[in-house]
Amino acid sequence: MIYYKDGVKMMNPVLTKEEYLAIRNGGEQRDRVKRIREGEEALKHKLVQMNYSCLPNDDGTLKGSTRISTTVGMDIDHIPKENMSLVRSRILAKKGDLGLLMLEESARGAGYHLVFKRRPEFSQEDNLKWASELLEVEYDAGAKDITRVFFTTTAAQLIYLDNAVFEINEVKSEECFASEERRVKSEESKIPNSEPKFPTEFKGIPYSQIIAEYWNRTGGEPNEGERNKRLHQLAVNLRAICDNNEEWLLEVIPQYGLSVQEMKCIIHSACKEPTKGSKLMDQIVNEISLPPRGESEGGLAPEMPKKLPKLINLLVSKTPDIYKAAVAHAVFPALATHLWRTRFRYIDNKLHEATLMNVLMAGTGAGKDCISEPIDHIMADIRRNDAENMRREKEWKDEVNAKGANKDKRKRPEGLVIQEIDADMTNPAFVMRMAEADEHFLYVKLNEIDQFDALKGNCSGGQQFRIMCLAFDPNNRYGQTRIGTQSVTERVCIRFNWNATTTIQKGQKYFARVLTDGPLSRINFCTIPEREIGAEIPVYGEYDSSFDEELKPYIERLCAARGEIDCPQAFKLAKKLNEECAEFSRLSQSRTYENFTFRANVIAYLKACVLFVANDYKWDKTCEDFIRWSLNYDLWCKMQFFGDAIEQANNASERTGTRGPRNLLELLPDTFTLEDAKKVRRQQGMSNENHLCNKMINTWLNRGYVIQYTVYSFQKSKFNGLKA
Repeated sequence: MIYYKDGVKMMNPVLTKEEYLAIRNGGEQRDRVKRIREGEEALKHKLVQMNYSCLPNDDGTLKGSTRISTTVGMDIDHIPKENMSLVRSRILAKKGDLGLLMLEESARGAGYHLVFKRRPEFSQEDNLKWASELLEVEYDAGAKDITRVFFTTTAAQLIYLDNAVFEINEVKSEECFASEERRVKSEESKIPNSEPKFPTEFKGIPYSQIIAEYWNRTGGEPNEGERNKRLHQLAVNLRAICDNNEEWLLEVIPQYGLSVQEMKCIIHSACKEPTKGSKLMDQIVNEISLPPRGESEGGLAPEMPKKLPKLINLLVSKTPDIYKAAVAHAVFPALATHLWRTRFRYIDNKLHEATLMNVLMAGTGAGKDCISEPIDHIMADIRRNDAENMRREKEWKDEVNAKGANKDKRKRPEGLVIQEIDADMTNPAFVMRMAEADEHFLYVKLNEIDQFDALKGNCSGGQQFRIMCLAFDPNNRYGQTRIGTQSVTERVCIRFNWNATTTIQKGQKYFARVLTDGPLSRINFCTIPEREIGAEIPVYGEYDSSFDEELKPYIERLCAARGEIDCPQAFKLAKKLNEECAEFSRLSQSRTYENFTFRANVIAYLKACVLFVANDYKWDKTCEDFIRWSLNYDLWCKMQFFGDAIEQANNASERTGTRGPRNLLELLPDTFTLEDAKKVRRQQGMSNENHLCNKMINTWLNRGYVIQYTVYSFQKSKFNGLKA
């Protein structure tokens, strides 16, 4: 084993356990680790360094070493503090499968170093990838070189040590490469018969169709002499819709006679290039994709993915198909109510708590009660706690009422956290419950949206709508000041999640006065499709004890979460969805749609974070597909129910055409004039003033959707983002 102390190389390939611990326990070493954890990070480079993945050359150097050790050192960095114990438990639980030999906390206390037995059939990097997948953590990709050293901490940070780590043996590089070759051949033989590991479609479009269109636009499929170069270019473009994942690209890109190893090299080289989006790939996907969000074939809502996240799949498992989309949306306010002092950082760098409010709007007799039983089972634990605190509150009230006016009366008990409030609760009672909630969410389920009127108080300005808006906004302040000694005087931060159901007509009427004031964009909407006349009655499954047992661990994880929680996959998806919404807003030129997208994307992100926590901090493709659909569905409902009314209110003119934003470029002929553009805007109920039309066309020119044909006419470009 080779190590460095104060930058000086100390070579001893066979350190004993006693020598190893003595090095870690040196006085200077302990002092430096302590000071690093107090903020002196510059001292990190003076810590003792160890290498576990290779043996030194004969001259004692590591540079260029091919002497590969039978162990692998792995670096896991940047773990949120609240997740440290979770990651540690996961590593120790899988130590047998991993072949764990050593585990220590890193110097700064925000990660781990671990050593495990090398799989000789894998390369160094593949060993790290294998361990990363087993442990469900991301390793430091900069530490994949076998000569990489780690800054060692003290015995106090040493969590696990197996004596086998001191049995230093060498795996000859030739043997490693031979084993790698055998593994590659084995992989090649498995490829024709294996099930796909990654999705074979993007936004419902098969990757084979996307690649075929790519070749069509770039000169056809590659010939033998140009395969490597053309496949490299394809991989550079395609990685934008394959999460820059080399294994995924390997699965979807055709080989054209090349070996798996050659394909791996091509794809690896492509993925090493500076990360950027692909305009060409965006254009291809937009042109052959399903209708953009806000529109849908035949006026139908976007279709729910067939594969759902485990929690959602459980919650809709007893629900007839016609109600599943509504239930899949409506369960989130109750789920999020279990989170306490938990925050998620959105892409604008603001911290949000999981405020989720849902309105189910559907026709009379549509079956709006379908959401009740799933919500009842989600809220069961909270209702048990509420019942105990309500009992304590009643005892206190009875005691106070039994005493005369001049008797000493016991103060109101502390810790009366009652989260589920009554549908007819007054504004003062709401403020009091919020003050006593100790930063927990309050929750209510309303059978009719107008039950919210109980909260409006004596205000003529619609206090209930103000509560809806404030609840969604971080760090809000709300309350009331009263002179009377028995009156409620409190200032609180509103944490309020709720569900409400209503008919479409009543819902439109209820929000008619606040169409442009903010509540609609902060609420998540869902609906139930109309059944055919004479259709059979939908039949529910049974919500039995086994259902509750399956649900229990998800609820427990939500209750246990604390602090700021980082979900990198949800964050990345929020950025992607924000860009897609902006793209369609530019094409549709619908200000109403764009305004809805801003907060709809926040709602979708918070749902993603709730799923991430409930699913034991794990993420998979079903989560991404579900959240993307959830956003599309929410926007579709908002535009269907309120789009026309909002645009009429904003533009003071009647809108013609169908509900939902339209791609204005689609409505124009291939060659069009400024007057044509003004006519289309007028038909869609939009202002057709010259400066607005010019601004729209300039946006299209800059984006490459159109080209200028003459001074006053324009032509759609080949890559204009339209459907084929």
